[in-house]
Amino acid sequence: MQQSESPSLVEVDARTTISSILTERVERDGDGPLVERRDDSGTWVPTSAREFQAEVAAVAKGLISLGLQNGDRIAIMSRTRYEWMLLDFASWAAGLVPVPVYETSSALETRWILEDSGARFVVAETREHFDVVTEARHGLPSVEQVVVLADGAIDDLVAAGADVDDTRLKARQNAAQRDDRATIIYTSGSTGRPKGAELTHGNFVHLALNGVRGLSEIVAPPGARTLLFLPLAHVFARYIQVMSVASPGVIGHSPDTKQLLDDLSTFRPTYLLAVPRIFEKVYAGAQRKAGTGAKAKIFEWAAEASRAYSRALDEGSVSLAVRARHAVAGKLVLQTLRDALGGQARYAISGGAPLSPTSGTSSGARA
Repeated sequence: MQQSESPSLVEVDARTTISSILTERVERDGDGPLVERRDDSGTWVPTSAREFQAEVAAVAKGLISLGLQNGDRIAIMSRTRYEWMLLDFASWAAGLVPVPVYETSSALETRWILEDSGARFVVAETREHFDVVTEARHGLPSVEQVVVLADGAIDDLVAAGADVDDTRLKARQNAAQRDDRATIIYTSGSTGRPKGAELTHGNFVHLALNGVRGLSEIVAPPGARTLLFLPLAHVFARYIQVMSVASPGVIGHSPDTKQLLDDLSTFRPTYLLAVPRIFEKVYAGAQRKAGTGAKAKIFEWAAEASRAYSRALDEGSVSLAVRARHAVAGKLVLQTLRDALGGQARYAISGGAPLSPTSGTSSGARA
C-alpha cells in the first residue's frame, strides 16, 4: 500500500477548538467582514466577525435554554445557507454535536440518522423537510423537538435564550477541548446503512489552520472571498466554512443551484473549492454552449491551450509560445468563463477525487 504524508505547518494546542478559531478571528479583525448574505433585493450584505460571533452566542444560549447538555446531538436538515453556518457555530459554542442530514434524504434514511446519532433536537429548513422529519421520528422518543427555519426558528431560539446568563455559555466554551467530538457525518449508505464518522474539533482545526498556512496565497490575501455551494451535509463544505473563519477572507452561501451562476457573478469570489463533478459539469456546459463547427474547434483549441499552460506552470517553466497561446485563448474563450465566475476568480480547487484532465490538470486549476 502506498503512503504519503506532509509535515504539519501549524501545531494545534490541546485547548484550541472551532469556537476559539472564531474568537481569534474577532480579536484579529472583529469589524472586518466575515460573511456576506443576499438580502431581498439581491444585494450581498456583509456581516462582521464580531456581529457573527454575537449572533452565534445568542443562538447558542437558545439551545442551552432548551436543556441540551454538553455532547447532545442536534440534527440539521437544510440546503447550504447562512443559517446552517450559524447553527454549526452556535452548537459548538454550546458544547453540542451538530449532525447533518442531506436535504434530499428520505424519511427512512433520516430516521436511521436520527436514531443512530441519538439526536434530541432537529432543525429543518422548510415545511417539506419538517414533514419528512415528522414521519421519520414517529415512535422515536429520542427526538424531543423539531423547528423550522422558514417559520422563524432562529428568532425563536434567540428569544428563548434571552435570559441565559453569559457565564453559562462561557462555561460551555471553557469546558471544550481539541479532542472533543465536533460532528457526526454519515456516509451515503451505498454499501448498506449509512455509517456515522465522528470528527473532533481537532480534526477541523488542524486542517483549517494548516490549510490557511499552506494555501495562504489563495485564501489569505487582501480581498479573498469564496462562495460555498456544496452540500453542508458533506465534510468538505464544513471544512471550507471553518477554514474561512480561520482565514482573513469572506464567505457567502448559495443554496439554490439554479441561482448559482447569478450568485457567482454578483458575489465575485476570488477562489472556489468544489468536487470534480462540479467542474466537469461547468466544462460540459461550456462545451455544449460552444456548439459545433468552427466555434467548437475554437473552444477545444482554447481548452487545450489552457491545459498546456497549467501543465507548464506545474513543471515550473512556461515558454513564450505557451504563454502567448494562452493569452489568445483567454481573449477568445476563457474570459467568458472567468466572467461567469464573477470576473475575479484566480483559483478553482478540486478535492475529494481525481480531477478529469478535460477540466483541469491537477488538484488546483489556475484561472
